[in-house]
Amino acid sequence: MRIGAVILARGGSKGVPGKNVARVGGVPLVARAVSTALAASSIECAVVSTDDTAIAAVATAAGAEVVHRPAALAMDTSSSEDAILHALATLRDQGRSLDIVVFIQPTSPFILAADLEAAIGRVVAGEADVAFSAFETYAFLWAARPDGAAGVNHDHSFRPRRQDREPHFQETGAFYVMRAEGFEAARFRFFGTVAIQPVDEAWAIEIDTPQELERARALAPGFRDPAQHAAPVGVRAIVTDFDGVHTDDRALVRDDGTEGVLVSRSDGYGVGMLRAAGMPFLILSKERNPVVAARAAKLGVEVLQAIDDKATALTAWAAKRGIDLARVVYLGNDVNDLPCLDLVGWPVAVADARPEVLSAARIVLTKRGGHGAVRELADLLVASGDVQETKTDG
Repeated sequence: MRIGAVILARGGSKGVPGKNVARVGGVPLVARAVSTALAASSIECAVVSTDDTAIAAVATAAGAEVVHRPAALAMDTSSSEDAILHALATLRDQGRSLDIVVFIQPTSPFILAADLEAAIGRVVAGEADVAFSAFETYAFLWAARPDGAAGVNHDHSFRPRRQDREPHFQETGAFYVMRAEGFEAARFRFFGTVAIQPVDEAWAIEIDTPQELERARALAPGFRDPAQHAAPVGVRAIVTDFDGVHTDDRALVRDDGTEGVLVSRSDGYGVGMLRAAGMPFLILSKERNPVVAARAAKLGVEVLQAIDDKATALTAWAAKRGIDLARVVYLGNDVNDLPCLDLVGWPVAVADARPEVLSAARIVLTKRGGHGAVRELADLLVASGDVQETKTDG
């Protein structure tokens, strides 16, 4: 069977403008959906249907194919079913008909590839024609009626214990696995035999409002999909802040007014490893203390300091070297790092970073600033294969 994912991501969101490229956990929502689809071993291709050039660019960079959706199918009143049918027809015109279509919503950022695989397995095995994501609930539901509130899934005159109640399931909207032929005949996502694929309620979030987007960003540091690569891949340069990254964000003030900082020898070894592998490395700091330049000189790396507009400096530095910002790791800890974290493909935070930085990060390290965080990042790059471990004196 040929199995493919279809991801719908139009550009005209009203509730959250630019929603499908908004970042959650340091990754645009549409890229998260593509990554999850490609992490499921049964899915051969991920197709993003969009009318928006920015979404198309992000989707392509994430490894998806793009189907350009006509304006008539990208309006507020357009149905998801019609857009999926258009994507399937486009693939068929290319001689690539799907047997099973996995419809994934990018507005649900916390989908496990294992849950996709389980749902696909049920359809492949013939257990169901459709399997969709839902979470188990024992909630008492009520309806407001002219003569007063009334129980929907219970008799309100009787309050049984949870263990004595029948569970119900709430649809999450995250994904739907469907036999393509049956879907095209029915022109609706629920047809034939329908199965529920249970998912964890804690991650059943659908983003339709700014508040839901912020909630997802707050939760993102705690979500990890074991099926997806945990290490940065395709990296071509490393940029770090100084205070709070190479140091523990404290300073020693001497009686003559000069300052000193404590750094980690382990971090020095990690930087040496990256330097020996030929990986460009920049320390980008707002700090004006000479200790920043002294440490950079000791490590043998580039430094830009006393920089108030770090995002502009980073953009210029990368452009001068012909490095795509999507292939840059930026390691930060505080709010003045946020503009840079939003620019790069791999925003990374030290373990003790500010909450705003943790929410913006694609990877949160286990080490604190000044306590081996830079070495941990170097080890991740070695694990990814982007850097070959080389002996160095640090």
